[in-house]
Amino acid sequence: STWGRGRSRAPRSPCPSARNPIGRGSAASCGVDHPPEPFSMFGMIRNSLFGTAEVWPCRVLSKGEKDDVAYEERTYEGGMFASVELSGKPFDEALREAVLKLLKYVGGSNNQGAGMGMMAPVCSTVFPAEDGSLQHKVKVLLRIPTQFQDNPPSPSDESIRVEKREEMVVYSTLFGGYAKEADYVNYAAKLTSALGNEASFHKDFYFCNGYDPPMKPYGRRNEVWLLKKVTN
Repeated sequence: STWGRGRSRAPRSPCPSARNPIGRGSAASCGVDHPPEPFSMFGMIRNSLFGTAEVWPCRVLSKGEKDDVAYEERTYEGGMFASVELSGKPFDEALREAVLKLLKYVGGSNNQGAGMGMMAPVCSTVFPAEDGSLQHKVKVLLRIPTQFQDNPPSPSDESIRVEKREEMVVYSTLFGGYAKEADYVNYAAKLTSALGNEASFHKDFYFCNGYDPPMKPYGRRNEVWLLKKVTN
C-alpha cells in the first residue's frame, strides 16, 4: 500500500480543519449536519448547499504554522474504499472522469442498486514530476460510507475496485476556491517548505482532496496531504 501503516487505530471522531476561514457546515468542521441520503440530482443540490456529506473519520495529533502556512498532523481511519486508476490524461481531466465513475457507483450503479450517499473528501493520489508538475497518472479514492463498510456493494463498472486501506498519518494544509492542478501543486510546495526538515514524509506522491460538489459556489474546502513516514 502506498499509504504506509499507522501506529495505532484512531477513534472515530470528527476532526476540525486547520484554521478554516472559508465557510460553515459539515465540510468546514468535519462534522455531519444531516444523515447521508441516496445519490440523486436533488441530493446533489442539497449536499452542495448544506454540506450533508459524511466525512472521513480522523483525529488531529498536532497543529503548526510557518511562513503563513497552517497545517495539521492527522490520523485517518482505514477501511473499505472505492478506487479508480487512470493514466495518460492531465490531472484535471482524469479527476473529472474518475469522480463521475465513483458518483455513479455510490448513486446506485452497483449489484445492490444501493444509493449510498457521499463521504468526503474525494482523495486523489498524485505523482509529481521533477519540475513539480503532476505526472499523467492518478488514483482517485472514495471512502465507502459507514453504513456500507461491512458489506460494500460490487461496482457495475469494472474499472472501479473496492479495496481495504490501512490507517494513515498525514500532514494537511487547507485552501479554498475551485481547485485545479496548479493550485494543488502550489500548496503541496508550500506545505513541503513549511514542514522543512522537522517532519519525515513521502515525496514521490501526495494526496489532493476535494470536499465539495462542483455546484457549490462558495465556502469550498480543498486540502493537500503529505503521507508521514512511519517507523516501527
